Amino acid sequence: QVPLVESGGGLVQAGGSLRLSCAASGRTFSRYGMGWFRQAPGKEREFVAAISWSGGSTYYADSVKGRFTISRDNAKNTLYLQMNSLKPEDTAVYYCAAGATNSRSYRGPYDYWGQGTQVTVSS
Repeated sequence: QVPLVESGGGLVQAGGSLRLSCAASGRTFSRYGMGWFRQAPGKEREFVAAISWSGGSTYYADSVKGRFTISRDNAKNTLYLQMNSLKPEDTAVYYCAAGATNSRSYRGPYDYWGQGTQVTVSS
């Protein structure tokens, strides 16, 4: 088990920034690839970004490339998502996930999921 807890969501105006965090419990955090996903009302959950266990490889959805940055601090068991130039269409519940992923499976499937944090971007 890898309990995950997201934080950092909130209400922000278009063009603003937010930094999401995902805190993991246990000693196995550094073994897992990590990802961020989001789900808007009435829509399916979609991939946002992923990072390898070492942090050496990162992957992004086209919709967020150049605006969002995923990173991790294995010493702190924490995953981050820096979101800049936010748009109303970024409004969603954001979830972090952990799994035994690699360069071919960074979109999933993931084994462990957090409860999510709401991000709302006003126009």
